[in-house]
Amino acid sequence: MADAPRRADAVWTGSLAQGSGEVSLSTSGVAGPLPVTWASRTERSNGKTSPEELVAAAHASCYCMALSHMLGESGTPPEKLEVSATVTFKEIEGGWKVGSSALTVKGTVPGIDETAFKSAAEAAKDGCPISGALKGNVELSVEATLA
Repeated sequence: MADAPRRADAVWTGSLAQGSGEVSLSTSGVAGPLPVTWASRTERSNGKTSPEELVAAAHASCYCMALSHMLGESGTPPEKLEVSATVTFKEIEGGWKVGSSALTVKGTVPGIDETAFKSAAEAAKDGCPISGALKGNVELSVEATLA
């Protein structure tokens, strides 16, 4: 399998606090330009996105794929996985940092019990490529429930 580069583009005008920008998902063209501001990162989103929201989207979708793969490999493919990722941007030691990404998953998976599902959910957290990119730098957690 060949490398699969993906590109997003951003433009920013003005200072950090008063400026604004836009981000576009350029490879697929499915989203953008999406407005971004410093306030959308640190206060209310007010209809604008943030890098952290985009990381949350990447983490949730990647995690779905990783968990689906693990469950399928063990002979219990999911009917449905509902995942949310909450990425927290916070001030730490005088600077701003992505501090955590908390995954919540609810799964409809025939033929599996709660203990096995929770075990697969934890393993998928560790096996997801986006988790791998964040690991060691961002606190990762998963809360799993079987529907």
